[in-house]
Amino acid sequence: MSFKDKIFNNQSPWGSPPGGGGGANGNGSGTRREPPNLDDLIKNFQKTINKFSGGKSGGSRPFVLGLLILLFLYVASGLYRVLPDEQGVVLRFGKYVHTTQPGLHYHLPLPFERVLTPKVTKVNRVDVGFRPASDSGRTSGVGNVPEESLMLTGDENIVDINYSVFWVIKDAQKFLFNIQSPVETVKATSETAMREVIAKNEIQTILTEGRSNIEIEVQEITQQILDEYESGIQITQVQTQQADPPAQVIDAFRDVQAARADRERSKNEAEAYANDVIPRARGEAEQVLQQAEAYKKEVVAKAEGEASRFLAIYNEYKNAKQVTQERMYLETMEKVLADIDKVIIDKESGSGVVPYLPLPELKKSGSTN
Repeated sequence: MSFKDKIFNNQSPWGSPPGGGGGANGNGSGTRREPPNLDDLIKNFQKTINKFSGGKSGGSRPFVLGLLILLFLYVASGLYRVLPDEQGVVLRFGKYVHTTQPGLHYHLPLPFERVLTPKVTKVNRVDVGFRPASDSGRTSGVGNVPEESLMLTGDENIVDINYSVFWVIKDAQKFLFNIQSPVETVKATSETAMREVIAKNEIQTILTEGRSNIEIEVQEITQQILDEYESGIQITQVQTQQADPPAQVIDAFRDVQAARADRERSKNEAEAYANDVIPRARGEAEQVLQQAEAYKKEVVAKAEGEASRFLAIYNEYKNAKQVTQERMYLETMEKVLADIDKVIIDKESGSGVVPYLPLPELKKSGSTN
């Protein structure tokens, strides 16, 4: 009988007591049995262990080896890899411990620690005021969301604006633990910022040249709000997809825009004509002023010269009256005779000369000269 059978049959492995089932004091009438051999007991015990471990002689070694392999695999399960576009956030019993950068790292195996690896370089997109066809369940086109897109402008008009917000994860730890719904948070903060900026601008600016400035301002305000929340989100771009008046008044608005365009064109034409006429008039006025100034200087200089000449002649006249008179007479006659045709005849040789004046010849000679 084996050691196991003896145990389950409530028999002592050391044999029956002396007396063959009599009293414990050994006074029974049974035959006395010899105590079992110690080597046999050890062998029986090993056989029993082998039955539980599924092995034969020496079967405890595979069991221990299996335990060691399982322990090694459990310890090795703490190895993890962080990809280049990720950050590793290590949690110990659900509490944040530290953040790891891309590469191979180790953490305590479950259930002690676990690692979250969000994509920190992936550019995420949130659409406000519209839903793409894939999101709205439509086969084509864009689904408009009026409760998000209709906004009041600074001049009390309504504009229908659709835009997209692009963002990435800046801090993985803050992103995972400080906000519950990142997409809804980005959408709500950007819509708040857009309504604030739209309320400060007129509709004409929003629809024309002011879009880029509005996008930059909305990005700054949204980022400021998210930083106050410590969301760990970085806004990379705000892109306006569409900005139009509401569909109910878009025709009337286009008529107004056409009238404004005509007004601007007429204004530009008038300014162009003014820019052409005014400089020319100013140039002519400046020319007249310069001619008048030159004439003034000429008259003054001439008067001053004549006055100086008169004074000089007067001084000579006081000193020599007769000479000065003859000189003045000769100069006067020189000026008079210089402008007329004349024939000079000597007194001595001209006693027999007939006083004939050839007028046609004089005219010809005068015209040739």
